[in-house]
Amino acid sequence: MASKELNALVLQGGGALGAYQSGAFAALNEAGFSFDWIAGISIGAINAALICGNRKQDRVAALETFWDRITSNLPLSAPFWTPAGRRAFSELAAAEVTIAGAPGFFRPWLPTAFWPFGSTPALSFYDTAPLETTLNELVDFDLLNDTGPRLCVGTTDVETGNFRYFDSRTTRIDARHIMASGALPPGFPPVEIDGRYYWDGGLVSNTPLQYVMEQVEGDQPLCVFQVDLFNARGELPKDVIGVQQREKDIRYSSRTRLTTDRYLQLHALQAAAARLEAKLPDALKDDPDLALLRRAGPSCPVTLVHLIHRKQGFEGSGKDYEFSRQSKSDHWAAGIRDVTRTLSHKSWKSRRVGADGLHVFDLGTPEDQGVSK
Repeated sequence: MASKELNALVLQGGGALGAYQSGAFAALNEAGFSFDWIAGISIGAINAALICGNRKQDRVAALETFWDRITSNLPLSAPFWTPAGRRAFSELAAAEVTIAGAPGFFRPWLPTAFWPFGSTPALSFYDTAPLETTLNELVDFDLLNDTGPRLCVGTTDVETGNFRYFDSRTTRIDARHIMASGALPPGFPPVEIDGRYYWDGGLVSNTPLQYVMEQVEGDQPLCVFQVDLFNARGELPKDVIGVQQREKDIRYSSRTRLTTDRYLQLHALQAAAARLEAKLPDALKDDPDLALLRRAGPSCPVTLVHLIHRKQGFEGSGKDYEFSRQSKSDHWAAGIRDVTRTLSHKSWKSRRVGADGLHVFDLGTPEDQGVSK
């Protein structure tokens, strides 16, 4: 890892699966990575705030505190269960969360909130006031805004349907911005910020990768670790539960690899424009159309590392709201394993920092061959 390289962390949304991101960050932190820029959506925004709003030596502890708190209703672990028993527990745990909520995160509204003739009927099934308390306790927002890594969180404007990012470079971030990024309807209510109301950014796109790639400035090499919670690739479902899982994976994966392929094409276009410029007479080298082509992609060399949570055998259709301690631990451990496998892979070890173009590494599981693009 070279100090001259700018490191960015991109965190997808995915509810309870976000423990995978925390495990991945813990492993990257242990390996010595220091992040200059973190972008997140939904649970990714919460994890990002916990990282950016704490000192480097306290970040993993803050993540552990958050995840232990929201899984404290179901703290049991059962390492000797059969696969069928483990799967049954996961389904029951998800059902329990729908009834009771998750401590320090969200709770059901009282039944009176749904009275249709009330003055202010509920706009969601759950109240997220506990999350505001948790964020203000675990995140130092002054540190986040003044000295922490750059933080960007994605939201959706309820009235326009447009994507909006709140960026700590231009906006003073507080708990509202983080809560807005995770306000997935109809479960969670919209969050008001300066007279506008916002829902979860995942309604438009569940990954901040495109935003980060579009905001790149200068020629400093950039290394992006993208930690996704839904895998676009999967098998043909065999039952209705499998159908629900597969549909959710496709919808919330937000076509990460499609975005990656697009930027590979843009980098190729840039390179072609540079070669063309070298062949043109001086009178045509200042042509604005050529200049536009030269700016088609990021202005710096980019390394993009995919870390993608793969479906585990115990997961059911409610995997993104199954907040048991057992599943939190399993997802956290999976994040650590994938980072460890990536950083120890020969393709990663032999990479050349600052090499021109976009280089993609997808090394997180044994079946991936680790060929960079």
